[in-house]
Amino acid sequence: DTAPGFTEVCQEIDTWLGCPAEEFIWCSWGNYDRFHIQAESEQYGSPPGFLNYPHLNLKRIWRRTTGQKKKNGLAHALAFHELEFEGQHHRGVDDARNIVRLLPFMDWSLETGLTNL
Repeated sequence: DTAPGFTEVCQEIDTWLGCPAEEFIWCSWGNYDRFHIQAESEQYGSPPGFLNYPHLNLKRIWRRTTGQKKKNGLAHALAFHELEFEGQHHRGVDDARNIVRLLPFMDWSLETGLTNL
């Protein structure tokens, strides 16, 4: 396995983002990624700078926008709008591209108060 380690990847992300940056919000589909990154940070003792910025749970905004009550995966959310998942499930870049396709369907007035630090 030649993939870079957690600490190296976090440093690369922080460099790419320009951390410390003035302001930004990072997003994910649900809280799993945020909690996983926090746990890895504790394990390796090297929290990435972007964890200090607000996190936006896009799944929660989508559920509030559409009135969906149960937990929904990304593929279900796409199907709700008659869209098909493109790419490989749980592959970061493919998930990100599919999440972007859902952004126009979200009521952004629900954004207030939905960020987590």
